Amino acid sequence: MGKFAVWARFTVRSRWFNNFIMLVILLAGVIVGIQTYGDQIARWQTLLYRIDKVILAIFVLEVWIRMLAEDRRPWRYFSDPWNVFDFTIVTVGLLALVMPEINGAFVAVFRLARVLRVFRLVRTIPKLQLLVNVLLKSIPSIGHVATLMSIIFYIYATMGVFLFGENDPVHFGDLTLALLSLFRVVTLEDWTDIMYINIHGCDHEIWGYAASAGCLTPDPSGWIATFFFTSFVLLGTMVMLNLFIGVIINSMDEAKMDVQREKEMRRSAKPALTAEDELARLNTRLTEMQKELEFTLYRLKKSDRDVSGDR
Repeated sequence: MGKFAVWARFTVRSRWFNNFIMLVILLAGVIVGIQTYGDQIARWQTLLYRIDKVILAIFVLEVWIRMLAEDRRPWRYFSDPWNVFDFTIVTVGLLALVMPEINGAFVAVFRLARVLRVFRLVRTIPKLQLLVNVLLKSIPSIGHVATLMSIIFYIYATMGVFLFGENDPVHFGDLTLALLSLFRVVTLEDWTDIMYINIHGCDHEIWGYAASAGCLTPDPSGWIATFFFTSFVLLGTMVMLNLFIGVIINSMDEAKMDVQREKEMRRSAKPALTAEDELARLNTRLTEMQKELEFTLYRLKKSDRDVSGDR
């Protein structure tokens, strides 16, 4: 391993380097936030632009050091998904700087890339990285729960159109409106107003004003609407939400166990020797064998002299 590679690997693993990168990421996020004020900070635009270029230069240097740490196999840098994310953000920033003519056409992309720099904090803080890994690991199970929830939404939305479409066309006029209204119900955002409209009829007054401005044919549903909305809240909010939480907690436990097993494996595994270390070990062993051989020859010669003297 070359001297530069050893230095780069030591730098990447050092605490001061990671803390410095974290501070630069925070500074980048603050700069992007300040630039959202537009005309109010017009006189500071030049200074902010220069600071942004310095931040980009630091990120480019970070990528170079991390690739240098891989020694003769720099492509191993891209084996880590977080490195791919960092490299993409830096590359987009360089394109915006080197080719300003395309900046106007893809201004939204470049602004998004600058905002996503803040997400790189996940890389520098291990606990945040663990949380993101847990969420990614939970996607298959969350997908199954989401599929079940989608089925429940579809069934209730279809029933809602049939039951309350004439009485409440604002919330249940068609399937799309019904799905949107049920999403409002499941988030518990004034869901009781929608329930009262269909329990008492759209001409019923709620809090002193008409329940539904689009009321044409009042048709109160009474206990049917009561059962419909309460059962949906119990299923959608109480049961399904707890399923989501349970999946994430289970994935968190599994991720912690994986981290613990990895630490134990690292603690018990012997460190891999480099070529230089192996040669040094062999050289030391050959030196020891040579000394043992010389000592053995000396003992044999001494024994021969003793035998000759006795004769």
